[in-house]
Amino acid sequence: MKIYLDCYPCFLRQALQAARLAKGTASQQHQVMLQTLQLLQNMPSEATPPQIAQDVHRLVRRVITAHDPYEIAKARDTAAALSLYPRLKELVALSADPFDTALRLAIAGNIIDLGVKDDYGPLWDTVERVLAASFAMDARDALREQLATVPWVLYLADNAGETVFDRVFIESLELPVIYAVKGGPALNDATRRDALAAGITCEIIDNGSDAPGTILGDCSAAFRRRFEQAPLIIAKGQGNYESLSGKDAPIFFLLQAKCPVIATDLGVDVGSIICTKRG
Repeated sequence: MKIYLDCYPCFLRQALQAARLAKGTASQQHQVMLQTLQLLQNMPSEATPPQIAQDVHRLVRRVITAHDPYEIAKARDTAAALSLYPRLKELVALSADPFDTALRLAIAGNIIDLGVKDDYGPLWDTVERVLAASFAMDARDALREQLATVPWVLYLADNAGETVFDRVFIESLELPVIYAVKGGPALNDATRRDALAAGITCEIIDNGSDAPGTILGDCSAAFRRRFEQAPLIIAKGQGNYESLSGKDAPIFFLLQAKCPVIATDLGVDVGSIICTKRG
């Protein structure tokens, strides 16, 4: 997905947020903002939002010497989601259509996104909203049909905490799932450690990249082979949509359109729930 002008102030907000989470001094935070402004000024116009975000967050970690500014936030969000896990499982078990309910819950979990705003609100309110909402883009039937024909699925994770909602969906599927996480800190995106903390028990791989999305050229050769071999790919969240929506691959995107830029690109309203196939 191309960059929009509205993305630039968002990158500045993310830089300051990450610097504060990393407990940078006032001087360090100032340096982060100045260097982020310079980075944005020199960024080529063809760069995608995940590419720019990757450079912004590398800059923050370099200036403040922080391994993962979002480590505490990710643990907090995972614990909050795990506290809902029994209720989520009960919703699926009692549903007249367990697949649809589990799919909606996976999309509900996408609200846990610190790249969009600092506070995503009460999780259960989002669960109830997404369970009752109409899909703005609806490829559920096509996804259901393809899941019945493929031998396995590559599932591209997004955020820590959202991982618990992914777990509920994955546990509802009757085929092997390979769960792909980030290879290093990237915003509040899930790493292997975060996936394990969420209780993910299927095969977990990392993509070798610290970008908040899936930039294939930045991923490891091992991950790219899995991606190319995958008969079906489920990609969660805005970052994966931003980086993969133009790829010719069997990808279904599951997300909430949480910001005006993504909503505009998709042609939907902010807050819409999305299940769409591109490629």
